[in-house]
Amino acid sequence: MVSSGAIQIPSRLPLLLTHEGVLLPGSTVRFSVDSPRNMHLVRERLLKGTSLKSTIIGVIPNTRDPEHDTDDLPTLHKIGTAGIAVQVVGSNWPKPHYTLLITGLCRFSVSSLLKERPFVLAEVKQLDQLERYTTPQRDATATDDGELGELSEKFYQAAVQLLGMLDMSVPVVAKFRRLLDSLPRETLPDVVASMIRTSNKEKLQVLDALSLEERFKKALPMLTRQIEGLKLLQKTRKMSPDNEKRVLVRKGTVFPGRQFNLDEEDEDDDGDDTAALERKVHGANMPEAALKICLKELKRLKKMPQSMPEYALTRNYLDLMVELPWSKSTKDCLDIRAARTLLDNDHYAMDKLKRRVLEYLAVRQLKTSLKGPILCFVGPPGVGKTSVGRSIARTLGREFHRIALGGVCDQSDIRGHRRTYVGSMPGRIINGLKTVGVNNPVFLLDEVDKLGKSLQGDPAAALLEVLDPEQNHSFTDHYLNVAFDLSQVLFIATANTTATIPPALLDRMEVLEVPGYTQEEKVEIAHRHLIPNQLEQHGLTPQQLHIPQSTTPDIISRYTREAGVRSLERKIGAICRAVAVKVAEGHTLTKTETLTPENSKQHGDKAAPPELPIVIDHIALKDILGPPVFEMEVSERLTLPGVALGLAWTPLGGEIMFVEASRMEGEGQLTLTGQLGDVMKESAHLAISWLRANAKTYQLTNMVGGSDPLEGTDIHLHFPAGAVTKDGPSAGVTIVTCLASLFSGRLVRSDVAMTGEITLRGLVLPVGGIKDKVLAAHRAGVKRVILPKRNEKDLEELPANVRANLDFITATNLGEVLNASFDGGFPGVSGTRAHPQLTSKL
Repeated sequence: MVSSGAIQIPSRLPLLLTHEGVLLPGSTVRFSVDSPRNMHLVRERLLKGTSLKSTIIGVIPNTRDPEHDTDDLPTLHKIGTAGIAVQVVGSNWPKPHYTLLITGLCRFSVSSLLKERPFVLAEVKQLDQLERYTTPQRDATATDDGELGELSEKFYQAAVQLLGMLDMSVPVVAKFRRLLDSLPRETLPDVVASMIRTSNKEKLQVLDALSLEERFKKALPMLTRQIEGLKLLQKTRKMSPDNEKRVLVRKGTVFPGRQFNLDEEDEDDDGDDTAALERKVHGANMPEAALKICLKELKRLKKMPQSMPEYALTRNYLDLMVELPWSKSTKDCLDIRAARTLLDNDHYAMDKLKRRVLEYLAVRQLKTSLKGPILCFVGPPGVGKTSVGRSIARTLGREFHRIALGGVCDQSDIRGHRRTYVGSMPGRIINGLKTVGVNNPVFLLDEVDKLGKSLQGDPAAALLEVLDPEQNHSFTDHYLNVAFDLSQVLFIATANTTATIPPALLDRMEVLEVPGYTQEEKVEIAHRHLIPNQLEQHGLTPQQLHIPQSTTPDIISRYTREAGVRSLERKIGAICRAVAVKVAEGHTLTKTETLTPENSKQHGDKAAPPELPIVIDHIALKDILGPPVFEMEVSERLTLPGVALGLAWTPLGGEIMFVEASRMEGEGQLTLTGQLGDVMKESAHLAISWLRANAKTYQLTNMVGGSDPLEGTDIHLHFPAGAVTKDGPSAGVTIVTCLASLFSGRLVRSDVAMTGEITLRGLVLPVGGIKDKVLAAHRAGVKRVILPKRNEKDLEELPANVRANLDFITATNLGEVLNASFDGGFPGVSGTRAHPQLTSKL
């Protein structure tokens, strides 16, 4: 049946050879064209043609890849589809090609080839005709009888069933449902076969079916299989009623004159995904302000096409909002006795720090609404600040998250980037909360004293809101732009020194000093924690290696000089590695056999099994670690006048510091060397001025016997370790003692170390870092320590064994310092030198 409105194709058609995809009458398919023949066809017929007939081409399935197009024409498929090129788009990336949008009209067969170059032109015969219907041509009572009528009705009902399983709220589905009743019977198999998921081979079978009855028979099993597959998919996924009407369909199904598209959907379908995201937003238990913003962004997301760049940004923002723990928290384990046991097992010493944690737990047990305190552990490296924070999290039963702040110089790392920037992301605080998944974790802000400052802002200033208990209940990240409650987070900061922490930030934290360990504490830590850990890491057992307690002090004093235990752990690891080699080779370590490569050669491959356990003594220690790195050099260096021993504080702990002076004939000049800062240079000038003013009292002379120590004399004051920058006022008493020894010709006691600031009137003022300095003196074998009188209170923080081993002299003036620094006292000093009393005239 051919009506007057039937489409007639030309008898000669240029042929487009396609490698992927099959065009059926009634469907629209997009083809990519890059082979020479197809490119010539597009340029010479489609781009230059002006009439409707010039845009009609034949589409022939080609079994050969167009990229391997050669001069030999491949064997063409016997049936093709005539179509209209409704769109032509050209591009040069990644290589020159055209993209064609072609609507299929009818089938044709190739009668003969007229030419093969530059494109294929063939004589064709039209096999069926496509009519333009504007009124419904099908009703419920079909007039066709016989098998064709039955097939047509059965196919129609199956198509209605398939569309009924789709979501009718989608406009294109509803439109296709209305068009289904107006489709002519001849086009129904082709249109539906182009919609559903089928292979190219199956579509070729429908294309080759010339009779309408055969076409129905080929397409009906495909339609039935699609329906059954969708039913099985719904059953296995247990889809909700709102999502049951989703189906996997092909894009771009078009009927000539009436074009519509069905978007291809998968299990992450945008509609389903948006609905699931909306359910997550409502189930996140976020505050009202955050929920309002999320619903507003979700409404914008629904109206936004996925191709827009802002779609991904908005989607990422909503995903973060629903993943944040707005109301999720862990329950604290408030068992004080168990917490005390856990802290004692994890860390030796640190009594002050562990006492503060137990106080927090006790108050938390009595008042559950306590805000998280801001603790700052300040101490040298390797004393266990970070590991204490981890133990606190274990004690509380909370999640632990570490944020490394060393080198951070952008405030956006703390507060996040605004979403107007490309690549914006939340700050480290919000990211940490997302990682742990609860709103009351333990956050360790590591190395807070090493924050930088740049053109991108001051991250230390951005931390002010985070670490203020009165403000962090409404912390606002620039990315979220919504307040988040941080008041339940327990913040712990670590630093090596408070000198580089801004005062405003330091004021918001409770500073807990974590001093270095004494030698006795290091021995206990080594045998409780370090040695067992290193044995386990190196695959050894206590039955194979034994480090006695008599050897550990030698490792500590001769091979390490630090406040913490990191170097000690590395030395123990070196011992374990050396012993592991001997155990693996079958060698043993005895008093007469050292751990050297020569021993391995002497024993050869047939060595006797090792005598276990291998005991590390001082001989083996020297063979493994080499000659001692540090020696007790205090007494050796104090053998001449003009040398004194001071105490210095560094971020790595306390250190001993020698001060050396020498004089020669000259004009009274003072030379200072040793990389000194301005404050220390001023201390040297103060010492010279005080000694010159009191030269007669203390019987100090110059080289020519005059009363002025600098008359005819040049003084050179040197601070060894010249490559290390030194500054601070605490070396004042040491410089005075050194110069007094030089001018008097007497030796300073070799077991005395001192620290303190001086004034021009000879008073001794208090200084900081007393505990670290005293521990350094204890490590160096010093027996007497001279301190300012006002630092006497700091001695209470020292361990009892250190206080018992040292003799502390507290001084208020330089006369007392000199009297305690020399054997038998100092000339001109009789006890405490009294200052003249002045009577006020007021």
